[in-house]
Amino acid sequence: MKLSKRFLLVAFSLILVLSLVACLPAKESSTKDAADHIEPEDTSTEEKLEDKLVIYSTHPEDMLEVIADGFTEKTGVEVDFINLKGELADRVRAEKDNPQADIMYGGASSLFITMSEDGIFESIEPTWFSALDDDFKDANGRWFGVMKTPVTLFYNSEALSKEEAPKSWADLADSKYKDKIVSRDYVSSSQRAAMVALLDYYSNKSSFEDGVNYLKKLDQNTKSYHGSGSLHFQDVGKSEAPISYGVLSAIIDNVNKNDMPLEVIDAEEGSVIITDAIAAIKNAPHPNAAKAFVEYAGSEEVQIKLANEFNRMPTLDSAVAKGPEWMQIPLKSMKVDWKNVAENELDWLNLWDTEIRDSGKDVE
Repeated sequence: MKLSKRFLLVAFSLILVLSLVACLPAKESSTKDAADHIEPEDTSTEEKLEDKLVIYSTHPEDMLEVIADGFTEKTGVEVDFINLKGELADRVRAEKDNPQADIMYGGASSLFITMSEDGIFESIEPTWFSALDDDFKDANGRWFGVMKTPVTLFYNSEALSKEEAPKSWADLADSKYKDKIVSRDYVSSSQRAAMVALLDYYSNKSSFEDGVNYLKKLDQNTKSYHGSGSLHFQDVGKSEAPISYGVLSAIIDNVNKNDMPLEVIDAEEGSVIITDAIAAIKNAPHPNAAKAFVEYAGSEEVQIKLANEFNRMPTLDSAVAKGPEWMQIPLKSMKVDWKNVAENELDWLNLWDTEIRDSGKDVE
């Protein structure tokens, strides 16, 4: 039987269609392939952030509000902060087995070193980790310095010439400066930091006994200790005692706001640099938000903001360069073994307050 050309053409077309269908992947395979190629944004850290963050801090509320609002604006995470002042470390330690907060924000590096050894903080690595000087971070990423507070020598330039003024911390033990020095009392965190730093520095340079003897000579030359910061600076400004040491930002404030003739000394041994730190608490209720907050709080953007709005000196060099002019004052940093300080701080402070500091001196 003779087949028509039309029938042959239809048959050929049908065979071609069936061949093409056979070459297509099964529907199940197509779905599986799609599942294996999820877009990056579907697994981003931002989408995994919890909706809340709890911060324990020592910082003033107006500064915390600025930081918290900025973080919420960037991430959508709501922030609760609780200012605990002197109770901060005790509260975090007490909650170690059942943390109620995600972040510990504020306190000297020596405190963070001790608490890190107790396994309280999570190890993380922010993007700015490598840009941070080793003095301002834990090698294992358990805490990070995000602000620094230099404690510097200074003097009244109307009472002493530059030649007459001390050039080093060692000079403060010279008998020619007897009754020419005033300082803050034990209640001041800067005073406590200076005492333990000096004891560590001179102990490492020679011996612990020599470090203690240095502090005793410094005490003998100190006219008085002040519980009040304003009285402390008034004494120097009025030349009751023309030499002292204190927080750099407070010195600059008294120059600019109170017209005090104060000159900062870049001591030969360097200034005592107190590092104010932050850490993410281990086993916290909101771990992803905690990591994101550390990233944010230590960023150049935030450090610059706090430098210009709250006079907090950054730990990132790139941020210091964009801060107020007084932060550009060149200062060497005293070589202090803060881990050694952390291990001995309480004993050393007790030694200074009970055996070195002259209880007969006036405390105002």
